[in-house]
Amino acid sequence: MTNSQSSLPIEIKISTVVAISTILHSADPVAIDAALKQMTGGVSDFFEDEFAVIDVAGIAEDAAQIDWEALVALLKRYRLNAVAVRGAPPALHDVIRAHDLFLDDGSGAHARPHADNDAAPAPAAPAPAAPAAAPTLAPAAPAFTPAVVIDTPVRAGQRIYARGTDLIVTAVVNNGAELIADGSIHVYAPLHGRALAGASGNAAARIFAMQLAPELVSIAGVYRTFDEGVPADMARQPVQIRLVGDRIEISSLGSASRN
Repeated sequence: MTNSQSSLPIEIKISTVVAISTILHSADPVAIDAALKQMTGGVSDFFEDEFAVIDVAGIAEDAAQIDWEALVALLKRYRLNAVAVRGAPPALHDVIRAHDLFLDDGSGAHARPHADNDAAPAPAAPAPAAPAAAPTLAPAAPAFTPAVVIDTPVRAGQRIYARGTDLIVTAVVNNGAELIADGSIHVYAPLHGRALAGASGNAAARIFAMQLAPELVSIAGVYRTFDEGVPADMARQPVQIRLVGDRIEISSLGSASRN
C-alpha cells in the first residue's frame, strides 16, 4: 500500500551540488595529465568522483585545439566528472554541446547541452510607457546568512557544505571527512580530512584550526596536500591558512607567516 508521501512517481527538490573548477592553462593533454599526476600524488581517490567545470577562459585563443572527448576521458580517469565548460568562445559552443557539456557563463545559469529543438523565443512585448518618477529609496541592506555551526564530530565519508557562508566546527574532523564552505572554515578542534574554503571562488576566505593534520586544504580552488605531514612547528598550535597570490600559506595565529 502506497502512503501519501510516496504517491508521486518522481519528486524534484533543490539540492546543493559542489563542482570543482578545473582551470586550463594548456590545451595539451600530455601536459594536463602530468599536472594532474603531480597534483594527486598518485592517490586514486583524490577527487572522489566530484563534478568538474572546465574553465578555458585563460586559453581562449587555443581552445579550438582541445580534444573534448579525450579531455573528458582524461578527467574521468582522475575521478572528475566534467559537466560544464566556462569561458569558451562562441565559435566552440556547438562543439561543446555536442559532447553533452553545459555552457557555464559564471552566473550560475547554464545553457543546455542540446538546444537544437528548443522553441524560438516569443517576440518581445512593446515597452510600456515610462512610469512617473518615483522617490529615491535607500538601498536595501544585504541579506545576512548565518554561519553553519557543527557541534558533533565529522566522521569519515561525511561531507558538510556551508553554501554562501562560513562553516564553524567545534568537534574533531576525522580522516576521510570533507568540509566545504563558500566562506571561511573555522575548526575549534583537530582538523584531519579535507577542508575547502572559498569554494565559489572567494580568494579572501581562510581556514582556521586549533590543530592541523589535514589530508588536503584548498582556498578558491588552489590545493595543497600533506603527503609528508604538516610542519612540526605548526602541528600542535592554532593556525590559519590563506591564499597569497597563487599559493597556500600557513601561519600560526599571531606569528609571522610561513610557506
